Amino acid sequence: MKATRPMDKKVLVVEDDEAIRDMIGFNLKRGGYEVIEAGDCRTARVRVADHRPDLILLDWMLPDNSGVEFARSLNRDELTRSIPVIMLTARSTEDDKVRGLDSGVDDYITKPFSARELLARMRAVLRRASPEGDGDEVTAGRLVLNLASHRVLAGDQPIELGPTEFRMLKFFMTHQDRVYSRAQLLDHVWGGGVYVEERTVDVHVLRLRKALAPHGFDKYLQTVRGAGYRFSPGASSG
Repeated sequence: MKATRPMDKKVLVVEDDEAIRDMIGFNLKRGGYEVIEAGDCRTARVRVADHRPDLILLDWMLPDNSGVEFARSLNRDELTRSIPVIMLTARSTEDDKVRGLDSGVDDYITKPFSARELLARMRAVLRRASPEGDGDEVTAGRLVLNLASHRVLAGDQPIELGPTEFRMLKFFMTHQDRVYSRAQLLDHVWGGGVYVEERTVDVHVLRLRKALAPHGFDKYLQTVRGAGYRFSPGASSG
């Protein structure tokens, strides 16, 4: 199994104390991680939609909501529940730890903590969270999407895609056999901070189908009337 490479991992630091946020960010960058920051839950939601972090470091006490409630909201959403969360907090009683862990977080670190401990706990959580993410490829039958080289292959034949179509195909291939509305696709392909019309989704679905059609994979991308789109490799390609 390939070891987790920190430079491949994006970490969202949700902490309202700027000095603590800067200190954590400095140590993470030194450790090879890409750092995204938010000072409250509202900003954090936008960062999650825009960047799809591999891990979230979440403070308990935030100005607009508690970290516990934010963690619960992530866990309720099918599209974010797989993102591992480590809660960082000064609350150290057993009841607090139980409440934090019951919210769905993957680990709980009490302040103050050392950079060495934080990085070690992060590595452990990322290892547990990435049995299917250790590889660079996502497959659907003979359709292969390589995350490292940013290439798509039909068998050994390359498929040329624009950047938006690549992101869309990556999303569909990692979320197979489920229906997603245009609004959901806008959030998770374009990002929550980008304002485009929902019909833009239809345009890019059409382009993606056109690119997949010569290889028979356009049938995988199905329109579900009144609901949105579904990527189903079980569909006939003949």
